[in-house]
Amino acid sequence: MTTPKPPLDGYTIYDPVDPFEMRAGPFFWKRRDDGSHHFVLEAADYHCNRQGVVHGGLMLTMIDLTFAATAKETPDQRLVTISLSSEFVSAGRIGHLIEAEAEVVRRTNTLCFLRGQITSGGETLLNSSCIYRLFRSRP
Repeated sequence: MTTPKPPLDGYTIYDPVDPFEMRAGPFFWKRRDDGSHHFVLEAADYHCNRQGVVHGGLMLTMIDLTFAATAKETPDQRLVTISLSSEFVSAGRIGHLIEAEAEVVRRTNTLCFLRGQITSGGETLLNSSCIYRLFRSRP
């Protein structure tokens, strides 16, 4: 299998060994200078439903991945999604660049609260919020 080409320079596949993310995406990622995570995907026909609209399940997968990357304090930190709430605002289309970013709203010792968006061409496609249960590494 050939490695897909990133839609933007400087981006790489976030987790090339995750079989679900590779099949669903793949999702390309870059850590920005401010430390935030930015994910992109060029919507292909297999990302869309029969109306040519980016599938809602794909966007939920993409925002959950974005939340996980943002919530982790170390690359190997374990976490699980407790809650994921989303509102679909508009539709992405085949050939469009789909982008996702998130921010931490609050972090405790065991929980991380986040909010994020998926956009395309400056238009909001999805608003979302999430709560993760954080697990600390054992010594």
